Amino acid sequence: MTTMLQEPRALAAPRAPASPAPTADDVRRGELAAFLRSRRERVSPEQAGLPRGPRRRTPGLRREEVAHLAAVGVTWYTWLEQARDIKVSPQVLDAVARALQLDRSERSHLFALANAVDPMPETDCPGVSADLRMMLEQLEPFPAVIQNSRYDLLAYNRTYSALMCDLDKLPREERNCMWLAFTNAEVRATLCDREETTRAMAARFRASMAEHLGEPAWERFLAKLLAASPEFRMMWARHEVAPVASPRVRGHRHPAVGELRLNFTSLWTGPHPGGRLLTLTPADEVTRERLERLDALTRSGPPRGA
Repeated sequence: MTTMLQEPRALAAPRAPASPAPTADDVRRGELAAFLRSRRERVSPEQAGLPRGPRRRTPGLRREEVAHLAAVGVTWYTWLEQARDIKVSPQVLDAVARALQLDRSERSHLFALANAVDPMPETDCPGVSADLRMMLEQLEPFPAVIQNSRYDLLAYNRTYSALMCDLDKLPREERNCMWLAFTNAEVRATLCDREETTRAMAARFRASMAEHLGEPAWERFLAKLLAASPEFRMMWARHEVAPVASPRVRGHRHPAVGELRLNFTSLWTGPHPGGRLLTLTPADEVTRERLERLDALTRSGPPRGA
């Protein structure tokens, strides 16, 4: 009888532990590092006012040259390009942006990737064309505004500003419907059925926020609103959700012309969630006449806009 000997099976090699999946912060830091390298390589020494030197193999500027121009440490800047987990102040980012000669769009991208607030924000209204501004003016005496999905007021006509408050006098970061409805005493005084209106706004904001969880600008705004308004904190804790569309009729009370009943119409001006055009038209003849009076009161001033 023949005995068949079987070869021993090779032992399976132990599996290496799986690397943890990159987090959103890891991805963001990697994008920031790549963006900085690409911008550094684009700027020549001559453009930065530096001598080229005889042994330059690096296209554009060296890391130490960027650090020198921005007045920051070379090691710190190197870590930034290596996607290290380090804190970056807005002032240092401003210096780096200047050293790399970033334009407005590139500067905004830099601050977004660094999860920081630009100390010198863009003065022009983003995303609002000259044609849309012309539409806002042509809609007068009806109030009209262009908002983004976070309810920031991107542009508005004279009548809208007069209806709310003098928006041009407010800091840019306060020109937001949610912020005004919960924190601005003058705007709150104009809202008929204020509790119902603000409750609906909080519910719509929660529905919209669901698409932007984890986004720094949205998270910062939410934290700011929660800290500033006990009323908003109470409503936010209810977890109520409502469609983003505005209610059709809303009442406003203006100190100069009296109570107004307004129909709200919302039209997206681009792919959702981009800008949207919100128009307020009179729900009755009395409101139409009062809007015309309100518009006449604003005619002596320059065109309004965020």
